[in-house]
Amino acid sequence: QVQLVESGGGLVQAGGSLRLSCAASGRTFSSYAMGWFRQAPGKEREFVAAISWNGGSTYYGNSVKGRFTISRDNAKNTVYLQMNSLKPDDTAVYYCAAAMGITVATMLKLKQAYNYWGQGTQVTVSS
Repeated sequence: QVQLVESGGGLVQAGGSLRLSCAASGRTFSSYAMGWFRQAPGKEREFVAAISWNGGSTYYGNSVKGRFTISRDNAKNTVYLQMNSLKPDDTAVYYCAAAMGITVATMLKLKQAYNYWGQGTQVTVSS
């Protein structure tokens, strides 16, 4: 069992930056690939970024590529999402998620690949 708690959301002006954190419980954190998804009101949950269990591979959604960076610190059981050059379209609830035994990039972009989810943190970007 893995419990995930996101933090770091808030209100920021367009062009600004935020760093989200996701703290995981349990001693098996390094066994999981980790992902970030987001969901805006009235929209489907969207893939944002994912990182392999050892941090060696990262993947991004097209809308955030070049602006967002995912990283992890297995010693701290934490995954991060650095968000730069934020736009109003980035406004959403951001969720982190853990996937056991998944290494294929195309699968890590799918919600169904993830076993555990956090409760989400709100990010609002004003224009």
